[in-house]
Parts: sequence; structure tokens; C-alpha cells
Amino acid sequence: MSINAAAREQKVREALSEISHIATLPEITMRIINLVEDTSSTAQDLQNVISNDPALCARILKVVNSSFYGLPGQVSSINRAIVMLGLNAVKNIAIAASLAKLFRGGDLTPQFSAKMLWSHSNAVAIASKMIANELNLGLGDEAYLAGLIHDIGIMLEMQYDRNQLIDVVSRTGCDSSGVPANDMLEVELGVFGATHEDFGRGLCVQWKFPVSFAAVCGYHHNPAGAPEEHSKLVNLVAVADRVAANLGSHYRLDLISTEVPSEAMDAIGLTSHMLEQLMPKIEEALSVGEISLT
Repeated sequence: MSINAAAREQKVREALSEISHIATLPEITMRIINLVEDTSSTAQDLQNVISNDPALCARILKVVNSSFYGLPGQVSSINRAIVMLGLNAVKNIAIAASLAKLFRGGDLTPQFSAKMLWSHSNAVAIASKMIANELNLGLGDEAYLAGLIHDIGIMLEMQYDRNQLIDVVSRTGCDSSGVPANDMLEVELGVFGATHEDFGRGLCVQWKFPVSFAAVCGYHHNPAGAPEEHSKLVNLVAVADRVAANLGSHYRLDLISTEVPSEAMDAIGLTSHMLEQLMPKIEEALSVGEISLT
């Protein structure tokens, strides 16, 4: 039985209204987002806010000093980190740090845990950024954050009704190699009345994220259906999602096939040869966990 869009949106609204702790980002993160979006803000304004959160300061310094950014020397002050990275990159790091706190909890089933999903999301984020940089797509840290949040709808499902998500995982099933037997999105529709794409898109709207991130969450399994103005980012994450799954990031329940769609590769100008050359570099980055925020 088909479930129309209005019913799915209603289900998302119901979930968001019941989960206040996930439907709202931490106050300091929202302050950082608002500051960065204010064109009159300065690096000093951002430093004044971030300095009130020692844990966030530590995370930003950890990331800025990772080889992923390739900056010369060690950065030991938040002000210098902000200047070297730029306000937008620091904003994305703050958001990522906030998101990491949501991916906590014990194993839901042997096939799924929040930690598995975080590992996969981080892998997709790293792959997205590296592919975007290789192709000079001009997406910068937007690619990383988009990859990080693409499956956030699954965490909303977990917080909303753990038993229903356990039911989804059970019905999706997987063989000894971890390949799911059924399409997770179809199973979600039957159990929740909406998919993790629906939930993720709704959460992005609730958080007042850029429309492009809502498009990534809502269309990463069907990039051809994404709004044209966000097609590049959605297709990039769709490619990175499969790349990460192929490199063993411990979660692939929503991917019956990890074959990278040729249409998505064409949409971002990625050839098979280029991807083949990139794979070892992405795998190396994942193996050392260069910008893990957990």
C-alpha cells in the first residue's frame, strides 16, 4: 500500500514533536551558526563564543591539526584556528561535534548500533570531501558536513521508537556478508510510515540547515529526484555512500548494492579511472581516522 507524501510528512512532524533533545541543536552550536551567517561577524566574535566551551575548543584544535587539513605546524590557539580555517569551516566542525553526541547508545541489534552508523557517516563525510577536492567542485567543507548528516534520519528513528527500528533491521535482514535481503526504505515505510530520508529532511528543516543539506538527506538514495540546484552535492554524497560501504565502514543496511551508480558519477564528472586512483587515498584516510570527532 502506497503512503502519500502528506502522510509521511505528518509522521515526521509527530516524531520531531516528541523528541525535543534531538530536534534542537545545542545552544552554543546555534549561536555559532547565527554568527557565521551574520556578514558583520568577525573571527573575534566567533572566538568569544567558542571559548566558553572547552570541549569544543579541544575538538576544533584536534581537527585543525589533523593531516586532513594539511596545515603547516601545530595550531595551539582557537583564534589562529579560526583565521586559518575560516568561519564557515569552524561552524561545520562545531555542528559535527554536536552531531557526534547524538550517535551514542548501545548496540540495537548485532547488525546495527549508533556507533556503526557514526563510523559509516564519518567515512562518507571524508570520502565526500576528498572526492569534491579532487574534482575541484568548489564545495569545501560543505561536502564533509553533508556526508556526515546524510543518514541522520536513522538516528531520529532510533530516538523516536527503538523497537520499531529493531523491527526494521530485523525485516531488512542480511546474509553472512552483511548484504541486506530487503530494501530498507520500503521496510521503513511499512513500519514507521516514513523513511529515514523523510526523517532526515525534516530534521534539517527543524535545525534550519541549508536547503542543500535537506536535499542530501532526502534524496541520497534517489539523486536523480533531487532539485537541480542541489544535484551536485546530492550525487557526490550518493557516490561517497557507496564508496564508504565498499571500504567496510560497518554499516550498509540501506544499500542492497554498493555498486557506485554511473549516473551519479557522471553528474559530478567522476570517471571510473579517477575513482580507482582515489580509493587507496580514501582508504588510507579512513584507516587512520583523521578527523573522527567522537
